[in-house]
Amino acid sequence: MSDETFIAPDFGSDEPTGRKLAIICSKGNLDMAYPGLILGNAALGEGVQVDLFFTFWGFDMIMTERADDMAFSPAGNAAMRLPVGNLRMPQSLAPAPGMTALATRMLKRSIADIGVPTVPEFLDQIVASGGRLWACRMSADMFHVDKEDLRDDVEAIISASDFIEMTEGAQLLFI
Repeated sequence: MSDETFIAPDFGSDEPTGRKLAIICSKGNLDMAYPGLILGNAALGEGVQVDLFFTFWGFDMIMTERADDMAFSPAGNAAMRLPVGNLRMPQSLAPAPGMTALATRMLKRSIADIGVPTVPEFLDQIVASGGRLWACRMSADMFHVDKEDLRDDVEAIISASDFIEMTEGAQLLFI
């Protein structure tokens, strides 16, 4: 997390809408981290209660040692375009040494250029705006992860059943 003072955005209304959104974050790739964060942040801006549940490789988003090191791999991503012109990245180049590092730098630069925060900063913003973070018990056990390995603002390590119960009536997104 950055040393800069963080200010949560003011969405203009603190009135709850009664709506709930539960997002299950299951991917540890940089490009798959942002959709859940963007949708969660947008929902908070509309007065929707937001709970994010991190499971499997989504743990990379909330693990203090991994969140800043998330990568983007062009391998298998036939939609990846080069920053010059309208050219697609040839899939034959994707597994070449250094391509993941290059693609990650390009994506991080593109994200920063439009003012979108890093994953840890985005999670700070979501929590400051009232969103709640939860870690999956099965994934924690499987990866030998303890609460101390996670961000301080992760509410708890809970079972999938507990998450389903606590988000009853919520719109559910699996990413």
